[in-house]
Amino acid sequence: MIGVKSLQQRSLNLTRLLSFSPGQAGRMEYSASASTAEQEIIYSKYGAVGVILLNRQKALNSINQSMVVSMHQKLKEWTIDGTKLVICKGSGAKAFCAGGDVVAIYNAGKPGQDNLMGEFFREEYILNHQIGTLKIPYVALIHGITMGGGVGISVHGKFRVATEKTMFAMPETAIGFLTDVGGSYFLPRLPGNLGLYLALTGDRLVGKDVKFAGVATHFVDAAQLPFLEKDLISLKNPDDASVADILSKFEKKSEVQKDVKFSMENKTDWIDNTFGGSSMEDIVKNLRDDSTEWSKQTLSTLAKMSPTSLKIVHRQIQLGKSKDLAECLKMELRVALRLLRQNDFYEGVRAKLVDKDNKPAWKPSRLEDIPDTEIDRYFAPFSDPKQELQL
Repeated sequence: MIGVKSLQQRSLNLTRLLSFSPGQAGRMEYSASASTAEQEIIYSKYGAVGVILLNRQKALNSINQSMVVSMHQKLKEWTIDGTKLVICKGSGAKAFCAGGDVVAIYNAGKPGQDNLMGEFFREEYILNHQIGTLKIPYVALIHGITMGGGVGISVHGKFRVATEKTMFAMPETAIGFLTDVGGSYFLPRLPGNLGLYLALTGDRLVGKDVKFAGVATHFVDAAQLPFLEKDLISLKNPDDASVADILSKFEKKSEVQKDVKFSMENKTDWIDNTFGGSSMEDIVKNLRDDSTEWSKQTLSTLAKMSPTSLKIVHRQIQLGKSKDLAECLKMELRVALRLLRQNDFYEGVRAKLVDKDNKPAWKPSRLEDIPDTEIDRYFAPFSDPKQELQL
């Protein structure tokens, strides 16, 4: 039974949630108390609904290890305390979550050395799996930039709500890494070879394209997000069906991009054909044999990426087609920890995010200098079974 104090607190929380003007729609924030304003991640409870607010606006809500561990523990608590719905959102108008804090990982390690920040990826993948296997509805409001680690804490949930401001990307090949956080699971399950194309090129999906591609489950006008949250929080006994009904209701009355079609609709056959090669070298050959301007642009894009990452990502997407989420995350950890001991990750982060000269010195610098046996090594099980991801 809910006591008077609990009812009063719920009323206060709802008052905080709804205390905004129409002009603030899509930018509204709230917290459990004023003293939590500087916390990196804020949790609120409204009856049986738990709300997670990523609160690093200056860092575009990128997640670090302490946030990952905190979120994992909170979800564990909520699965046993009667919580029936989880909503996850980002603070501010720019980003849901721009990814993991790779600069911190860069600063913590050097190529050829054991990197303690490898534990970040271990904890992150455990969280990804936890979200993917939650028994209660999980709604990610992916408004704004949603990349890398931000995809990992959204795409595995049952519901992902995009807006006209959503920008999705998996840009890891540009920094010498793999398409992780379960990318080897969800990307092969997008239509045709679209997932492989997005993983290799780092190309972006914007607005309603995120829904058309299958990354988001619903599309809602950004201005309606606070009202959507209100209705979700007001559910007396939330479950998959009632949450889906509310999301569908808001999607049907969306006006922004109402008549927009998938921007890549005319390119799907091209993507399926050119990216259907059995190897990275085959894909490059297909692009060179094609005379279209888009093929030339795509070749130029791929030429900027780490050749090692390209071959690894191609392999992981192929392998992920027949694996479940847990198997994919275990595979990704093997690759991630080995990449942390190599040159390209550090060189990619340096060139893209630290020095920002956009001139990475990849080693090796050509696809043809990387034998398949070298790629095999990244995917091999650890010699010590204790190193494997425990889920």
